Amino acid sequence: MQVDTMDTGVALDQLRAVTRALPPLAAIQARIVGADDHRLWMEAPLAANLNDKGSAFGGSMTSLMTYAGWALVALQLRQAGVRADVFVADSSVRYLKPLYADLHAEAELAPGQSWEAFLATLAQRGRARIHLQARMTLPEGDVMADLAGRYVAIANG
Repeated sequence: MQVDTMDTGVALDQLRAVTRALPPLAAIQARIVGADDHRLWMEAPLAANLNDKGSAFGGSMTSLMTYAGWALVALQLRQAGVRADVFVADSSVRYLKPLYADLHAEAELAPGQSWEAFLATLAQRGRARIHLQARMTLPEGDVMADLAGRYVAIANG
C-alpha cells in the first residue's frame, strides 16, 4: 500500500492529466487550478456548461464539486505515498442561487475530519472513509451551491 511520498506539484500534475483524460470532465472543460494543505480548487467555463436559462447547468456544478472532493482525497493519498482507489460513497447538493459566471469549485475537509485519522485507518484496515465539503463560489466569495460528500479509499497495493 505504501509508495514513495510525492511532491504536491508532481501530484497535481498527475491529477490534471487524469482530469483531462476523463470524458465527462473534458466535456465540461474542468481543470484543477491549485491546492494547498487544506483545499483544492477547480474551474470550468460557463460557456461549456450552460443550461436553457443561460446559467450554469446543475449537473456540471455537481460534477465539478464532486470531482474536486475526489481529487483532494487522491492528492492527500499521493502526497502520503499511499496507493488506494478513491470512490464517492454518497453526497448531497444544495443549489442556492443561479450561477451566471464561470464555475469555481473548492473542496476541503468537513469539520471534525482529519487526514491523519483517515490515513491511519486506511493503513490499519485497508479502507477508510472521510467527509468533505465543496462549494461553488463567485470570485467575491458568494456561495452558489454546496456539496457534502463521503469519500472512501480502498488500498490497492
